Amino acid sequence: MKSIINIRSTAIAVAFMGLFVSGCKKDFLNENPVTTLTTDVYYKTEAGFEDLVRACYPLLRNIHQSRQLVLNGTDIFTPGGYGDPKFSTAPANAGSLNQYDVGLNASLDDFRSLWTLLYAELGRVNTAIGRADDITTMAEALKNTRVSEAKFLRALTLFYLVQQWGDVPMPLKETQSASKEATRVPSADVYKQIIADLLDAESKLPVVASNYGRITKGTVQFLLSRVYLTRGWNFKGVLGGSNADFTLALQYADKIIDAYPLAAKYKDLFPTRSKNPLTQYTGTQNDKNAEIVFAVQYNPDVLTNKTDAAFAPDAAGGNNLHSVFGGGGEGFPGTKGRTTDYNRSQPIYPLGPSIYRMYDPAMDSRYDHNFLEVGYALLAVTGFKPLPLVNPNLKIDIKVGDTVVYFRPWNKPATTPDERGVDMGGTRKYSVVNGDEWGGGYNIVNGVGVSGFPSGEPNMWKFWQPGIAYGDAYGTFNEAIFRSAEAYLIAAEAIVKGATGGKLGGAEVYYNKILDRALGTNSGTDPKCAKFPENIKSLEAVSYRATASNITIDLILDERARELLGEYNRWFDLKRTGKLIERVMKYNPWAAKSNSIKDIHYLRPIPQSEIDLSFPAMTQNLGY
Repeated sequence: MKSIINIRSTAIAVAFMGLFVSGCKKDFLNENPVTTLTTDVYYKTEAGFEDLVRACYPLLRNIHQSRQLVLNGTDIFTPGGYGDPKFSTAPANAGSLNQYDVGLNASLDDFRSLWTLLYAELGRVNTAIGRADDITTMAEALKNTRVSEAKFLRALTLFYLVQQWGDVPMPLKETQSASKEATRVPSADVYKQIIADLLDAESKLPVVASNYGRITKGTVQFLLSRVYLTRGWNFKGVLGGSNADFTLALQYADKIIDAYPLAAKYKDLFPTRSKNPLTQYTGTQNDKNAEIVFAVQYNPDVLTNKTDAAFAPDAAGGNNLHSVFGGGGEGFPGTKGRTTDYNRSQPIYPLGPSIYRMYDPAMDSRYDHNFLEVGYALLAVTGFKPLPLVNPNLKIDIKVGDTVVYFRPWNKPATTPDERGVDMGGTRKYSVVNGDEWGGGYNIVNGVGVSGFPSGEPNMWKFWQPGIAYGDAYGTFNEAIFRSAEAYLIAAEAIVKGATGGKLGGAEVYYNKILDRALGTNSGTDPKCAKFPENIKSLEAVSYRATASNITIDLILDERARELLGEYNRWFDLKRTGKLIERVMKYNPWAAKSNSIKDIHYLRPIPQSEIDLSFPAMTQNLGY
C-alpha cells in the first residue's frame, strides 16, 4: 500500500529542517550535514535517533490542517448562503461532506488525503520505536522518553484512524519494502493497542519536557481521558468499552485539571489583536499558556515554519487557522485589498446559522472574541454608492476609520429606520445586518444583491493573527490540540454517563467552570442562547447555565461548540455521542435539504485507491 510503505528517507530529510522549533532550546535546531551516511548507520547513533524522533512531529501540522473530515458536515460548520433566496437548492460549494449525498464515497479525495497522512505518520513512529533497540550509547531514561513520545504519536494516529474508519490496518513495525497486504484489525483491538501505548508512555515521560513542544506525561494523560471517554460510549458495541471507561476518563480529566490551570480569560489563549486594523496590536505574540497541554508548534522563521514538504496541503506553510473560516474584510468599502489588515479569509469551513445563536452576545466573552461584528474603512471613499442598482444617485462619503458594516447580535435585531443602514431604508451610513439576514440573504432583487455594502456573516476570526504575511497561511501561532478547558467538559460528559468520584463534584460544576470563565464579571449569572438555534427567525431565548437537573449530553455538546469552535474535534464529538445524524439534520440546513445522511455515515469509506492497491482487497465499510 502506498500510504504505509517505508518513509525513512523522508523522515530523515525532514528531521534536519527544524520544523518544530517554537520555544525550543537551541540544540533542538541544530543542523548537521549527514549526506555521507545511510539511514541504517545514522539511526544507530544517538544524534540520528534524536533526529528520527524529531521527524515524527512535523506531520502533525499537515494532519491538523486537514480538517475537512473533522469540521465539515457537522452541526456548526455548513456552506454559506443558508438564508439566501438565491439558493433554493444547495449552492455548488456545499459539497458532499456537508450534504452527505452520493458524492460522499470512496473516491472522494478528502478521505485519501487524511488516510495517507495518518499512515505516513504511523510509518515514521513505527520506525522510531523499532530502531530504539539499536541505540546503545544513549542514556536509558532519555531513550525511554523518546520512545514514549513516538508511542504517544502512534496512539494519537491510531485514535484518529479508528474513529474515522472503524476497523483499520494496524502495522506496528517499520515497513521496509512495499507490500499489498493490508488486513483490517477489529476496532476493539485498535483501542487496546492505543491504551497500551499510552499507559506505557505515561509511566516513562517527564512532567516537563526537555524542549517546549515535546510530548509530556500530561499530554498522554489528556489523550487517555479522551480515549476512555470514547471507548466508554462503545460505538455499536465494537470498541470493547464498558461503563468503567467513563470513570477512568473522569480520573484522567481530573489529573489534567489539577496540573493545567485555566487561563484567566478565554482570549488569552489566542492571538492578541484589535478589532480595528487601524489600531492593530504589533507586540510579540505569546502562545505559551499554562492551560495548553499540547500544541502543534509554529515559529516566525519562514524557512522552518512549513508543513511537511512531502505532504504539504499549501505552498505557503505556517499555521492557516486564521485564513480558513468564513467572513472577511477584503470586500468592505474602503478596503486596501489584499493586505494584512484583515488578511485573507477563505470559506473552507464556513459557519452555519446555528452557532452564532448558541452564545449570549452581550454576556459571553467568547462571542466577542470569536466573531468580527464591525467592519471599518481603511481608506477614504468619496461618492460611494450604497444602492448602485436601485438608486445610483444616492452617494455617501466614507472617512478612514468609519464603520462600514455592523452585524447586529442575533437577539437584538434592528427594527427602526434609525437602526438600519441607508441600503435598507434607514438613516445610518453603513450596512446594518440582522441575524436572520446573514449569509447574503438580504436586499436581494431577482436573485441579485442590490446593496453596495457587504453582507455575508460576521467573520469567524478566533485565530486571526495580525502582522503576518498576506495569504492562505503564514501564521506563527501554535495550534492548541489539547487544553484543560476540554478536560472539564470531558469530566462533565463522563459523569452524565455514570462516572463517579469527580474531585469537583457533579457534572454541572465542571461545566459551569468553563462557562463562568467565559462570562468574566458576569460569572454566576444566566447567559441566554437561542432556544431554537436552527430557526434564524426566532428570538426566543433560554439559559445555558447547567444545573444538576438540566445537564445533558446536548447541553455539553452546545458548550463544546462554544468553547472549542474551530478546534480539531467536532465530528469526533458527534460520532462519539451518537448525535451525528440528529444534530446534523437539525442544525445543518444543506444536510437537511438533501436528507441523505444515514447510519452508514458514522464511518467513512475506505479510500478506493487503498482498496485497489491492497491484495487481497480490503473490505469496504458497509453501505459504500
